[in-house]
Order: sequence, then structure tokens, then C-alpha cells
Amino acid sequence: MLVKLSASALKQTRWYEYGVRFLLGGLATVLAGAVSSRFGVAVGGLFLALPAIFCASATLIESHERRAKEKAGLSGRRRGQQAAALDAAGAGLGSIGLAAFAAVFYVVSTTVIGAFVAAILVWVAVSVSAWWLRRKLRITSRTVQTDRLGPSARGRGIFS
Repeated sequence: MLVKLSASALKQTRWYEYGVRFLLGGLATVLAGAVSSRFGVAVGGLFLALPAIFCASATLIESHERRAKEKAGLSGRRRGQQAAALDAAGAGLGSIGLAAFAAVFYVVSTTVIGAFVAAILVWVAVSVSAWWLRRKLRITSRTVQTDRLGPSARGRGIFS
């Protein structure tokens, strides 16, 4: 899968979907602030680091994909679930990179700019490595499953 930027996605999103994202993101930020004032900034920061709009985003991705398939006369339920799952996997991999960023920024005690540059480099390296590893493991596990099931599974396109 290629990562690309698509301006046409902005046209597909309805105005109220932006409102839902804004509202849920704002509520998550307010919750993080309340937790921070009650339990301290270290604990509050953990809540703020959570993807504030992930739930809204996953729901919107699922509904967009389902609608697109239903327009074509197909059931889009499965496609919507797969698209949301792919987004969740990407968020998880990004979280691993974010944790590495935070650890490096905490450990590096040079200048703030030096710590920031080092943390960004580590974030990129960890995130890309995690994506690459997931892709490799996914391809390997599919190959093993297909080989185990035999040529009839490959012919039917179960794992394509």
C-alpha cells in the first residue's frame, strides 16, 4: 500500500463529521486537563497523548467505506471494518514511535533543540521499522497459511 495525500477525501467528508471530530477531540483534551489537575501533569500527559480523535476517525472511515461500496450496489460492511482496522493498526504503530520519541527526548540532556532533533529521528526510524516489520510478518503469515491450505485456497483467492 502506498501512502498518499488525497484532496478528494475532503470533498467526501460531510460538515457534521468535522464537528464530531472537533467535539470528541475537545472532550478528550478537557478530560486530559481534568486528570492532569487531579493527578499531576505526568499522568495527565499520558491521557493527552492518546489519539484524541481516533474513535471518531475510525467510525467515519468505516462509514465512508461502507457508503462507497453500497453506492456500487455491494455490501460495504466488511470493507468498512477492514478500513477502520487498518487505521487502528497505523495508530498503534504510530504510538510505538511516539513512545520512542518521548523516551529519547527524556534521556537526551543536551540542548532542547538537540533532544528534539534526536527524538524526531528516532520516531521516524521506529515508526518506519514497525511498519516494515508488520508488513513483513503479515506477508510471511499469509504465505504460511496459503501453503498450509494448499493450492485450492490460492485458486479461490481467499488470501489475496
